[in-house]
Amino acid sequence: MEKFDYIVVGAGSAGCVLANRLSADGQHSVLLIEAGGTDWNPFIHMPAGLAKLVGFKSINWNYETAPEPQLNNRQLYWPRGKVLGGSSSINAMCYCRGHRKDYDHWQDLGNPGWGSVDVLPYFMKSEDNQRLNNEFHRSGGLLSVADLKYTNPLSGVFIDAAEEVGYTRTDDFNGLRQRGVGYYQVTQKNGQRHSTAEAFLKPAKSRSNLTVWTKTLAHKVLLADKKATGLLVERKGKVFAVQANKEVILSGGAINSPQLLMLSGIGVAAELAEHGIECQHELPGVGKNLQDHLDVCLVQACSQKITYDTISEVLSGLKYWLFKQGPGTSNVAEAGAFLQSSLADDDRPDLQFHFVPAILDDHGRNRIKGSGYTLHMCVLRPESRGQITLQSADPKQQPHIQANYLAVEHDLQLMVEGFKIQRKIFSATAFDPYRDSEIFPGSDTQSDAEIIEFIRRKAESIYHPIGTCKMGSDVMAVVDQNLKVHGIEGLRVVDASVMPTLVSGNTNAPTIMMAEKISDHVLSRA
Repeated sequence: MEKFDYIVVGAGSAGCVLANRLSADGQHSVLLIEAGGTDWNPFIHMPAGLAKLVGFKSINWNYETAPEPQLNNRQLYWPRGKVLGGSSSINAMCYCRGHRKDYDHWQDLGNPGWGSVDVLPYFMKSEDNQRLNNEFHRSGGLLSVADLKYTNPLSGVFIDAAEEVGYTRTDDFNGLRQRGVGYYQVTQKNGQRHSTAEAFLKPAKSRSNLTVWTKTLAHKVLLADKKATGLLVERKGKVFAVQANKEVILSGGAINSPQLLMLSGIGVAAELAEHGIECQHELPGVGKNLQDHLDVCLVQACSQKITYDTISEVLSGLKYWLFKQGPGTSNVAEAGAFLQSSLADDDRPDLQFHFVPAILDDHGRNRIKGSGYTLHMCVLRPESRGQITLQSADPKQQPHIQANYLAVEHDLQLMVEGFKIQRKIFSATAFDPYRDSEIFPGSDTQSDAEIIEFIRRKAESIYHPIGTCKMGSDVMAVVDQNLKVHGIEGLRVVDASVMPTLVSGNTNAPTIMMAEKISDHVLSRA
C-alpha cells in the first residue's frame, strides 16, 4: 500500500492550494487526487472560452437537482468542474470576497478565528493584484487578480445606466465598501485564466514530495476506531487503498464532500442504512444546510451590432491566440453591482448583478439568434435550505440534490424587487441608443404575479452551492472551526461545503482563502 502524510481529495479551488502549501517545505508527502483529467483544453485558458466549456462533458460533473417544487418542478443544471482546478477552471473568474459582516457572522455562529479581521490576511496572502496595493490588497501572491484587458462598450453603458438611476460607482468590490456598480476584477494573468491549477498546482508539480493522480475516483475514507487511516480509490480500472499517515482532507466541494462522507459511513444512520451502508459515525448535519444563489436573467434585444452575439469568433480567436488581446480575454460577465433592497436588514448589499453583453439563456446552452444583452440578478443571503443525500451506495452515481429554492417567502420577495431593479437600470437613458424589445420575460410581464411566474419558469443556479458540511459546534455542525470532522481523528473538510452561511458574492475567492488559512493551521501542528 502506498503511503502519504496527507491525502487531498479534489484538485479544485481548495485542493490545489492545499497541495501547494502542504508540500512547500518538502517535509511532508502529499497525494492530490482528482476525478477529472488535466486542464489541457484550450478553452479553459482562454477566458471567453467559458462560453464553449458548457459543451465539454468530460470536464464537468454535469449535476442536476431533483425537481424543484417552487420552480415548476424543473430540474436545474448544476455545472461543477471535473478537471484540475475544479470549478476555478470553468467559472467566470470574478474575484469577489463577500462582505466583512459575512465572516463576523460566521464567528458569531460559534466559529472563532473566522471573523473579518482573521480572514483578511489570508485573502491577501494569495493575492497578486495587478492594480491595487493598499490595506485590503497586495501584489506578490500566487493568484493573479487583474482588471479585464478588454471590455465591451455596453458594459460601460450598464455602469452609466446604474449611476443614472441612483447607484454609486466603485472601482473595488473588495475594499472598504462593497456596495456599488463597476467592473469585476478577475482571476486572470496576462489575459489568460488563472485557475488554482495554474496559480498553485503548476508551480508545485515538480516537487518530489507531491504526487498528483488525475482520473482517480475516491470511493470512501477508510476508518479504524474513529480515525481516518486512508482512502479507497479507483484508478486505471483498479480499486485499491492508499494510506494517510497524518490526515485525509476532503476538498470535493459542496456536493462531492458530503457524498464521500456518507459513502464512508459518516452521516445519518437511518439514511445510510437505506443504501446498505453501515454507519461508522452518526453526524446528522452531513449533506444538510445546502444553500445556493438563485439567479434570474433579464434579456434585452440590442439595436446595434456591438454585442458578443455579433462579433467574429475567428477574428477574436486569432487576436487572442496571437496577442492575448481583444474579446477573447473577456470573462463575458464584465461588470456588475452589489445593491441593497428595501428589505435589507443591515447595511450589507443583499442583491448581486452580473452584466453580460450578449443574449444568455439556459447557461448558454440555448443559443438564440440576434443580438442582445443580459442582466443577471441573485439574492445574496437566501433563507431557503436544501440537502444532499445519496441515491446509491455506488460512488459513480450522482447524489440526490434538493436545493429547495424559494422555500422561504422572503427569498421570493427579494427576487421580485431585484427584478424590478434590473428593469429600472435597463430603462435608463444611457441604454436608449441600444435598446430594442425585451426578449425575456417580455414587456407584457408587469404585475408581481407575472414576475413571480417568470422567476419560477426561468430562474437558474449561478453556481455557488455551499454549506453541506458546515462548521460550528451545534448538533448539525459537521466540522469544527479548524475544519476537523467532529468525532473523527485525522479527517478534515476544506471547501465551500464548510461555510455555515453564504457569503455576499461569488464563492471562489473565499474558498481559496479557507484553504490558505487551514494550510497554515495544519502546518503549525505538523
